[in-house]
Amino acid sequence: MVGFKATDVPPTATVKFLGAGTAACIADLITFPLDTAKVRLQIQGESQGLVRTAASAQYRGVLGTILTMVRTEGPRSLYNGLVAGLQRQMSFASVRIGLYDSVKQFYTKGSEHAGIGSRLLAGSTTGALAVAVAQPTDVVKVRFQAQARAGGGRRYQSTVEAYKTIAREEGIRGLWKGTSPNVARNAIVNCAELVTYDLIKDTLLKANLMTDDLPCHFTSAFGAGFCTTVIASPVDVVKTRYMNSALGQYHSAGHCALTMLRKEGPRAFYKGFMPSFLRLGSWNVVMFVTYEQLKRALMAACQSREAPF
Repeated sequence: MVGFKATDVPPTATVKFLGAGTAACIADLITFPLDTAKVRLQIQGESQGLVRTAASAQYRGVLGTILTMVRTEGPRSLYNGLVAGLQRQMSFASVRIGLYDSVKQFYTKGSEHAGIGSRLLAGSTTGALAVAVAQPTDVVKVRFQAQARAGGGRRYQSTVEAYKTIAREEGIRGLWKGTSPNVARNAIVNCAELVTYDLIKDTLLKANLMTDDLPCHFTSAFGAGFCTTVIASPVDVVKTRYMNSALGQYHSAGHCALTMLRKEGPRAFYKGFMPSFLRLGSWNVVMFVTYEQLKRALMAACQSREAPF
């Protein structure tokens, strides 16, 4: 058995909630440069108007984007928006991942046998609910990742300033910009990510191909990351473009998608696919493996505290 052993008592909702947020923050710390590279590639090619990205630098591929950013803006640019990103994960992942099992049990009325429909409903519900809680942090994160340090054209100097500036210049609605595509994206992402992980893990365990430990969690997470990237990439690109756009550049998320299709063609919807896959694949592996271990460690700690001397 690799890692912490599974406890006899299943993890509580509180343990799952806290464990999911913590695991997501750890995964973000490790994979954040890939996410920043993905954002830069996704917004490359759009007419920016008031919004300038990376001093008009041209990016080619994941490694090329990272090297260009380091050369023109410095290594710290890879972690633009990290504070908002961690705020987002602590609130966002806690809801969409930490509450998934509880919502799934609600839809199955406590039955141990959950069908694909119940899993999809649970994934859609927690994904949409998480957006309602964490959308402002996502807007600030994307704005920071998109702005350049070079050329003196930075829009925001700090996370707090970003929240205040967006609220002042664009109104409170500015902090909720892109909610519709983000709800769609995260309903899709949550279903693809959690349901795929759930199904792969269940299949491996029921077929006795693996035991419930690190190799099983790693395999399930990697498969979930690939499926999620393929399914969610078009919505993710539209979400990134729309949230980063200048006031009035797009009338709606649908207008943003149509503008992309007309000006850049269908391939624009898969811009940044490789960094998306590298980021989601690695993020899923780190997050799910850490999450599974944290649940076991926290439950073991709770049991040891309750055990008599």
